[in-house]
Amino acid sequence: MAGVVVSGAQVSYISQDCEEIPEFLGRKYGHMAKRLDLSFNMLRKPYHPDCDSPCPSSPRSLEGLKTFSYLEELILDNNLLGNDLLLPKLPHLHTLTLNKNQISFQRKLESLLDHLAEVVPSLQYLSLLGNMACPNELVCKEKDEDDYQRYRYFVLHKLTNLKFLDARKVTRREREEALVRGAFMKVVKPKDAKASSDVVSTSPEMHYTPLPSGSRDLTNHRGILGKCRYIYYGKHSEGNRFIRDDQL
Repeated sequence: MAGVVVSGAQVSYISQDCEEIPEFLGRKYGHMAKRLDLSFNMLRKPYHPDCDSPCPSSPRSLEGLKTFSYLEELILDNNLLGNDLLLPKLPHLHTLTLNKNQISFQRKLESLLDHLAEVVPSLQYLSLLGNMACPNELVCKEKDEDDYQRYRYFVLHKLTNLKFLDARKVTRREREEALVRGAFMKVVKPKDAKASSDVVSTSPEMHYTPLPSGSRDLTNHRGILGKCRYIYYGKHSEGNRFIRDDQL
């Protein structure tokens, strides 16, 4: 078949602009493939017949993988997959790469990780580089190592069998921290900044002043008079340090 590259138990179907896994791949190679590379395609949410956009009610499924029952490695880099992707049960799969897709923290990452824990229980290597869910400089220059570490704790809390996450080995300390703090590392998208600014702009303008309300009118000034009981003797005056006795 055109576009298919086979090397032993490795099958590649790269840069074919396919929006779903072709049926012939599973029929011909599903029984023998242990590594499947579907990078640089357009795997996405199925299209609705009445419109030209992805149907919001249909999950981004990869149903064509059902026939790959012996699959151990799955490469899905550079597609259009999001947090709502669905994998069939792949009990032997230990490596999954989803680099440069459309996976984010804000849209059900937790559900995706729970789904992976269920359908790929043997997963040891996962890579999400290039997605919004993976907060590093590949996605946003404003992210730093602390942001990335919090993301790792959260993922490791959900997928406890991982040995590698992205391009880094999971350390014993990370695993311990994920067990204790991982559940609290979920990042929540803040409210829309523009909406917040609109709220501020519509609120009445207030000028803060520490003065009581009765004294704010400059035409209605009121002073206060009183007596001071302090008597100044001058012994602490700095000027006295420079006056000699013969000058007094």
